Amino acid sequence: MKTLEFVIKNYKSETIDSRDLDRLVQFVPEDRLKEIGMELKPEYVGKHKAIAWTKKNILKQLKDDVEFGFEKALNCRGISSSLMAEVVKMWNWVLEDGLEDFDDYPMYGLPIFKATAIKYGFDNPIGDDDGSEDKYDEQ
Repeated sequence: MKTLEFVIKNYKSETIDSRDLDRLVQFVPEDRLKEIGMELKPEYVGKHKAIAWTKKNILKQLKDDVEFGFEKALNCRGISSSLMAEVVKMWNWVLEDGLEDFDDYPMYGLPIFKATAIKYGFDNPIGDDDGSEDKYDEQ
């Protein structure tokens, strides 16, 4: 797994709304947020408590993100599912468990959500499908 130091120095967001950084912020100490291009609103300054950078904590966040990604993909929400695929790709890059180069995006990102769910034992609502089937396309 990559160190937080490495991630702070090397991660580049690929989202249009900083959705990935919004999740990463939870793990970054307040005094380092500017290094990833984020700032707290004045009312939150001095109150940010970073979550410990552990595989267990990252997997907990990844599980939530995969579930949300599946939800958006299965409801044919193109922009939201695309952004969530980028979030999941970020966590896979951080974890370095074999999915860091996975970049398959048919049908709203279902293949990356499925591969990640299978890898970590999360819920996989598409079962044996690979996620590229036409039935997942918006009708």
